[in-house]
Amino acid sequence: MDWLAFSETAVTLFVIMDPLGTVPIFVRLIAKRTPSQQRWAAVQAAAVAGVLVTAFALFGRLLLGYLHVSVQSLAIAGGLLLLLVALEMFRGYASSITSEVNVVLVPLATPLLAGPGAIAAIMVLSNRHPGEAGQLGVVLGVVVVVATVAVVLVLAGTIARLLRPSVIDLLTRVQALLLSAIAVQLIVDSVRQLVVGA
Repeated sequence: MDWLAFSETAVTLFVIMDPLGTVPIFVRLIAKRTPSQQRWAAVQAAAVAGVLVTAFALFGRLLLGYLHVSVQSLAIAGGLLLLLVALEMFRGYASSITSEVNVVLVPLATPLLAGPGAIAAIMVLSNRHPGEAGQLGVVLGVVVVVATVAVVLVLAGTIARLLRPSVIDLLTRVQALLLSAIAVQLIVDSVRQLVVGA
């Protein structure tokens, strides 16, 4: 297994999915459900997000080939999307949350967990680490992050009671800063590759 692919995937997706930042939103959206229903909703949201991200990790290259889009172009677009996600994290998600019938699928699974930033990032990471070892590392990275997200959401009620809103807000903004750095690096690396290729 490619441990570099695993670590890059795990860190990048954890920052993008921001499970701690999702806790207050999750608690508010499923407040009227029973404890067992809340736990099931947490597992469902994480599982759906994981399936979406894994599908793009495994079949993203086929989609790129069909659309005749280069990896560098995708990386630049992904970097820009990640910057938008980071800005949204700085502003807070509350303004973009709407009332939906099935909040597990929308907005929890997507776009909060498996949004455009996560999808773009996983496609870039998958193309950066080709081969069986690299793909295995990427998929295992996704599995670890999804499992972590599920655990955090299952414990969301307890976490919300233990952590003050200001602490969660601080952690979210620190993660947004790290995400911004990852986004800029994606763009810089892709532009450098395009210049060298030209």
